[in-house]
Amino acid sequence: MTIQRTTAWPALQVADWTETRDTLHMWAQIVGKLRLAHAPLLNHWWQVTLYVSPRGLTTGTVPYAQGAFDIEFDFVDHQLRIRNSDGAGERIALEPMTVAEFYEQTMRALGALGVETTIRARPNEVEPAIPFAEDHQHASYDSQAAYLFWRQLLHADRVIGRFRSHFVGKVSPVHFFWGAMDLACTRFSGRSAPPHPGGAPNCGDWVMVEGYSRELSSCGFWPGGGEEGAFYAYAYPEPHGFAGHPVGPEGAYYSVENGQFLLPYESVRTASDPDAALTRFLHDTYDAAAEHGHWDRASLEDDPNRWENPTRRGTHN
Repeated sequence: MTIQRTTAWPALQVADWTETRDTLHMWAQIVGKLRLAHAPLLNHWWQVTLYVSPRGLTTGTVPYAQGAFDIEFDFVDHQLRIRNSDGAGERIALEPMTVAEFYEQTMRALGALGVETTIRARPNEVEPAIPFAEDHQHASYDSQAAYLFWRQLLHADRVIGRFRSHFVGKVSPVHFFWGAMDLACTRFSGRSAPPHPGGAPNCGDWVMVEGYSRELSSCGFWPGGGEEGAFYAYAYPEPHGFAGHPVGPEGAYYSVENGQFLLPYESVRTASDPDAALTRFLHDTYDAAAEHGHWDRASLEDDPNRWENPTRRGTHN
């Protein structure tokens, strides 16, 4: 596999990097749990996520004592960078190693920076949930695949972020959930939702109750569900008529098994206009949730270019 340092949407067959993906998933859970240990609770667990950065995935600023620290997966130079607000930093080379070794090195680096941390040191939302310190099974790191995955996320983050800008109601950031290893953005109608039944492996049902406590329409990207991954969209609770709503572009379909709309990543990548193809999927699936769920769309949506339109600037010229 050769790294393609271009602006094109990259091709990355899931089958070519499954072992690296699964190892990176466990590494991301460790880093995400470090943020969870120190950041105050935000609704729907928004405080635990990672974010797409210009070089990979980052925790963003995490409060600690009277200062802060951050951790970034750098998929360009292939290093884990840990920095604190005192100006100190540690680096760990991203290379083939067991989850146990990554966990030990990461905790040692935090200790060297004076960041004392205790986490629940086993993964969530996977089966089996091997404790990090005992996981010698996951030990792969293909740097080229990690780079291309980050490029997939970079494109998805950009287009989903633009889609997010059309909504002025309560909406999440575009962020990376390390539990299921997906990039997500969620819009909310403003109404409460029935308690979620839970059921995620090695994850308390109360976690899902908090995550789905309000009526929502969610979309994102997951490095599975297709030959090169898949974009998804779902509503909770799913309104009657949602699954039958017409959704484009070509290749999009409703998966009864998954309870959501799916669009194979390769359908976007090979489209004549990938941005337009994904944008249509995002808007069509949101329309399905908002129309059939009877959302108050007039108060929740607006034109992100509204201040560029002279007819709407009024006296603010």
